Amino acid sequence: PCGRIGRHIQPLEQSTRRTFPVRALVAAVSRLARLHWPLVILIDDAHWADLETLEWLAAFAERLDDLPVLVVVAQRDPEDEAAAGCLDAVAAAARPGTARLRALTPDATAGLTRATLGGHADDPFCREVWAVTGGNPYETVELLAKVQDSELRPEEDSAAELRALNKSARGRGLVARLESLGIESTKFAWAAAILGTRIDAGLAALLAGLNPEQAGRCAERLRAARILTDAVYGAETALEFVHPLIASAVYDAIPPATRTAMHGQAAWAVTASGHGPAAASRHLLEVHPDDDPELVEQMRAAAREHLAVGAPDAARRCLERALQEPPLADVRPHLHYELGCATLLTSPVTTIGHLDAALDTTPGLTGDLRVDAVCRLSQALVHNDQLEEALRLIDAETALLDPGPARLRLQAVHFMWEGIHAGEEDSPGRSRNLAMIADQLAGRDNAERVLLILRAFDAMTRGENAEEVVERCDRALVNGRLAPGLGWLDPEWGFEVLAMLGSSYLFADRLDRAESLFTEAVREYETAGWSGGHLALAHAFVGYVHRRRGRLTDAEAFLRESLRLADRVGHGLPMHWDAACMLIETLLARGKAGEAQAVADRYSFGPPYPSTIVLPDAHSVRGRLLIATGRVEEGINELEIAAKAATARGGHNTIMAPWACDLARALAPTDPHRAAELVAEARVQAERFGTDTAIGEALRCAAALETGQKQLTLYAKAVTYLEASPCAYEHALARVEYGMAARSLSELNRGLTLARACGAEGLAARAREVLETGRGLR
Repeated sequence: PCGRIGRHIQPLEQSTRRTFPVRALVAAVSRLARLHWPLVILIDDAHWADLETLEWLAAFAERLDDLPVLVVVAQRDPEDEAAAGCLDAVAAAARPGTARLRALTPDATAGLTRATLGGHADDPFCREVWAVTGGNPYETVELLAKVQDSELRPEEDSAAELRALNKSARGRGLVARLESLGIESTKFAWAAAILGTRIDAGLAALLAGLNPEQAGRCAERLRAARILTDAVYGAETALEFVHPLIASAVYDAIPPATRTAMHGQAAWAVTASGHGPAAASRHLLEVHPDDDPELVEQMRAAAREHLAVGAPDAARRCLERALQEPPLADVRPHLHYELGCATLLTSPVTTIGHLDAALDTTPGLTGDLRVDAVCRLSQALVHNDQLEEALRLIDAETALLDPGPARLRLQAVHFMWEGIHAGEEDSPGRSRNLAMIADQLAGRDNAERVLLILRAFDAMTRGENAEEVVERCDRALVNGRLAPGLGWLDPEWGFEVLAMLGSSYLFADRLDRAESLFTEAVREYETAGWSGGHLALAHAFVGYVHRRRGRLTDAEAFLRESLRLADRVGHGLPMHWDAACMLIETLLARGKAGEAQAVADRYSFGPPYPSTIVLPDAHSVRGRLLIATGRVEEGINELEIAAKAATARGGHNTIMAPWACDLARALAPTDPHRAAELVAEARVQAERFGTDTAIGEALRCAAALETGQKQLTLYAKAVTYLEASPCAYEHALARVEYGMAARSLSELNRGLTLARACGAEGLAARAREVLETGRGLR
């Protein structure tokens, strides 16, 4: 990096000494770009960067359209597939701003030669420089430096010596030149290549077996030979190679057995110097497996450090290496468990494999750790659309336990998974059992708090009184906040129960509390570096809070980001269904039926449905989409399916599953009697639930099916309720429909203003069309 940003960001390193959360770095640099603009970031040799840095660069590049910053990235084609994927993402973000550089022309080489050696360099000499280097800029600069060092005259008579000089700057020639400096200098250069970047001279001396005086002489020789140079890192000075190609050539020249041994020594030296297991792990990854229990423990400690700073991928690599050692028999299940934790919801399939192994290995996990592994495995199974397997696992483990906290935890997890099981056979029975247990609880510990949340979520989906739903949710908090041990990052209960808590608030019209909860989730996951399914779902729920508030533009942005994050985890997972469903509903509210259909097509939003319930109800949203895109008959069929599913589950929340009002509107022209029955039942259920949004929406639907003064009276009531609700889009919709029915200029104008503020382009267009004709308005 250069320019003003150079004061704040260190140059990219081949191996980072500390890994920061990718999204936290994106946010930090984004803020910096707004403070110091216009800003240019230059990144050279990006293919040498570590994977974590490239992941940051790829994520940052996606946000450049919104920032006053120019990022220039120079790279070669990387050999590593993961690095190539990141750099491909950077290139895709650049769009037409990608260029492949050509070699220097003979004239350009001549100009560079004369600028370096003097204007007296003759044409044959300059031409030979170009012929020897093939116009490669790096090789040309290095060759001209060698010409200066050797005091070779830049004339035709000297041109024959250029090829020998060029060989000494690369490959075997460079190695031969290094060896000519002596064994001590060679060992020092090897040690520097092992350490990578930001090379500490004392550490390199220790690794090379040299005393400080010898190391100082070696460093000076290597500087003079243009192999090493000094670099400034903030207030510190360290050594680095003049170019990564030199570092690579020196590293490759180390005999393999010696290189492996030196990595082992480097790990010891790095640890002895106080840098910690994470810094040493880079070297331990290169050491051959050798039944070393100490190395296994070092890699486990390094993984814990990586996880603590938000680098789960680095943690995973350390644990996988420890597994290869191999570990002792009693350590192996713990390693599989830790690997399962590191990959949780970034790769559900991988997580399932490791946790299965942790539970099946003998001797295996015991006590609370085994219960925790079972809960995590059930979570991974659910997010891999294997909910029934998760329930069987929980039931089998519960049967082995005596009454107590561990058994209660598994029972609570069982209730949780049953509560989101779309194919549950006895939903009313499960609801009764849950109510019998939870309604007696005061929320004295986290087990009781979880059961209260599950009861609140169940009551919300069933459309029970919203005030009671909120009261149970509040009892699950401690002074209005999540209890210790029940936070978004706490592993004991998982984030799903908190998603149920936030959803209960969301559909009970307590959007402020839902927004606070889900915003906290995004912040905590980003800070911890969790970029998998946790963060994807947190973005989805924040987006849906925006949708319910009527902030449709913001909602769309969050939901698209959620799907982008979910795509990294896998395809066709339950998290895709939730985010896609929310996005489709948002796009329909914006009047973008075509875009909504494109999302549905991309994510196969249709039968067969996942084993988990989808929020909001997938059948209802798909029915609405089909009607909006002109497939009315298909839409009616889908809404009828929604009705049957809701009835079977006892779900009567008319906001979470709005099929009744949509079905009534669709049936009104052909079956007005059935439509009237549906609306009447929707009004009963809305009154039972008792939120302003539910009652207002039921009244708005009833008004649409009436005529004359009765219609206007119902619309007026609907507007009153929806104005009091926190849902601005539904309020705007009621205003516009009321204005159109009453031919009221003032109501239409108010509705238009609200629609514009919400980003409801389709609704605003409807209002404008009526206002522009102006006929009959008063």
